[in-house]
Amino acid sequence: MRAVIYARYSTDQQSATSIDDQARVCRQRAAALGFDVVAVHSDRATSGQTCVGDRPGGRALLADQYDVLILEGLDRLSRDAVENETIVRRLEHRGVRIIGVSDGYDSAAGGQSRGLLRMMRGAINETYIHDLRAKIHRGLVGQLERGYHAGGLSYGYRSVVAGVDAKNEPIGFRLELVDEQAEVVREIFARYADGASCQKIAAELNRRGVRGPRGGTWCVSALYGSPAKGAGVLNNELYVGRYIWNRSRWVKDPDTRKRQRLQRPASEWKIEQRPELRILDDAMWTAVRTRMQTTRDRGGRGGRGGFPTTLFGGLLRCGICGGAVVAISASAYGCAARRDRGTAVCTGISAPRRAVDATLLDHVQQAVQAPALVARMEREAALLLGDRGRQDDSRQALRKRGSELDKEIGRLADGIAAIGVSPALAERLRAAEAERERIRTAQELAPVIRAPSDARALVRAALNGLSQDLGKELPQARDALRAALGDIRLVPEEDGVFAVFEDTSERLLMRAVGDGMGLVAGTCNLTRLRVA
Repeated sequence: MRAVIYARYSTDQQSATSIDDQARVCRQRAAALGFDVVAVHSDRATSGQTCVGDRPGGRALLADQYDVLILEGLDRLSRDAVENETIVRRLEHRGVRIIGVSDGYDSAAGGQSRGLLRMMRGAINETYIHDLRAKIHRGLVGQLERGYHAGGLSYGYRSVVAGVDAKNEPIGFRLELVDEQAEVVREIFARYADGASCQKIAAELNRRGVRGPRGGTWCVSALYGSPAKGAGVLNNELYVGRYIWNRSRWVKDPDTRKRQRLQRPASEWKIEQRPELRILDDAMWTAVRTRMQTTRDRGGRGGRGGFPTTLFGGLLRCGICGGAVVAISASAYGCAARRDRGTAVCTGISAPRRAVDATLLDHVQQAVQAPALVARMEREAALLLGDRGRQDDSRQALRKRGSELDKEIGRLADGIAAIGVSPALAERLRAAEAERERIRTAQELAPVIRAPSDARALVRAALNGLSQDLGKELPQARDALRAALGDIRLVPEEDGVFAVFEDTSERLLMRAVGDGMGLVAGTCNLTRLRVA
C-alpha cells in the first residue's frame, strides 16, 4: 500500500531536526506494517492552529493520492478539534487509513472507540493550545513588569537582547531606536501636519525606495491605520514615549478561519511611560491629532465614509498590477495601488467613470433584454437540464443500493449482538458502513433534478431578478452587477482602455441553473468592451 508521512513543528524556536525525527518514527511504523512510503510532506515553524489547507505541506498532503497517512500524532495535523475532525473524516471518506504513531490512533481499528479516541485527542490537543496561550500571556506580563519589551516591533525600533542568564539564554529584550527609521517617522508626521495627504507621503517614500514597516512598500493604511485602535504610524503613541501593551487580541473567525483583531477593554491595557523611546515632541503629536479631527476632504476622519458611492468602484481590477480600481475623483476610476503607493508600485490605469458606468450597465441591460440572447440561454438551459435529468437513473440506483446496505448493516449488527464480534463480521460491517457513507455523501452532493421544460421559467426568473436588483439601492445594484459580470479588468492598450470580463450570458445561465450543474465561475469565455 502507498503511504505518505506528514510532519510539522510549531515555531522557529524548535529544532529543524524535528521533521526528520518525526519522519523516522513514521517510517519505522510503515516498515513494520509493510507499507511503501512514497512521499513525506512537512511544514516547518507552522502553528497547529493554521488551517491545513493554508500550509504548503498541508496543501500538498490534501492534493496527493495515497492509501495510508502516517503521523507522529493527530496533533501534527491540527490542534483545532473541529478542523482535525473535518480533515480526518474527509481523508477516511476517501478510503485513506490514518495512523498516529504516538497517540495510538488507527482508522482501521473501526468501532466507536476510534471516534471516541479521536475526539478525546482533539480536545486534549486544543486544550494544550489554550493553556499554552495563557502561559505565554502570563510570561509576557512578567517580562513587562521587569521592564523588558513584550510586544511586536513598531517601525523606528529594533529589539535587542537585554542580558543572558547562567545558561547563556536571553533574560529579556529591550527596544532601542533605529536612527534612519526615526528620521522617516519625523518626516511622515511633519508632512502630514503640513497638509500632505497620506497618498502623497506614501508615493514619495516608495519613489525613494524607503522600505515600509513590513519590508515592502508604503501604503495609506500603514500610515493612517486606525486612530481608534492605535494602528498605523500616525497613531503610534510609542513615538511620544507612551508604551501601551495588551491593547488588543487576535481571534479566529470560525467560518472564514481568518484571524481578526479585537480591542480589549481599556482597563486591561498595560501603560508605561518610557521617555528613552520618544521620537517626537508633544507639539508635533498634537498637530497631527488636530488634523485628524478635521473632515475627510481635509485629510481627517470626520464625516461619513466607508460605504461605496459608485456603481463599479471596487468591482474593477487593474489590468497592470491586478489591484483594485476605485473612484479616484468625481470623474475617474483609477488604480488604488497607484493612488495609495505611487508610480513606483504601479503606473496605474485611469478611465472616466461616466463612460465605464454607461458602457457596462448598457451591456448588462442588453443581455437581459435581447430576445435572441434570451432564447439561446433557454435552449442551453434545457440541454443542461436534460443532460442532468438523464443521470436520474444513477440516482435511483444509489437509493436502491443504499436501502440494501441499510438492511445488511442491520443484519450484521443483529448477528454481532447474538453471537459476538468476529473478525469476519466486523470487517463486513466496516465495509458496509463505509460504502453507505460514500453513497450518502454522493446523494447529498447531487444537484436537484429539474425537467428541461423548467428551463424557460428558470432563465426568466433569473433575468427578472437581475433587472429588479439593478433598479434598487446602490448596494443591491452592485451585487447584481458583480453576479452578472464577475471581476472586471481595465486593460490599457494603444487604442484605448478596455473592460475584460466573463461572458455575461454564461454567468446569467449559471445564475439560472448552474447550482450543481457543473458550471463554475471563472471558466466562462471572456468579453472585451472599449470604455475609454
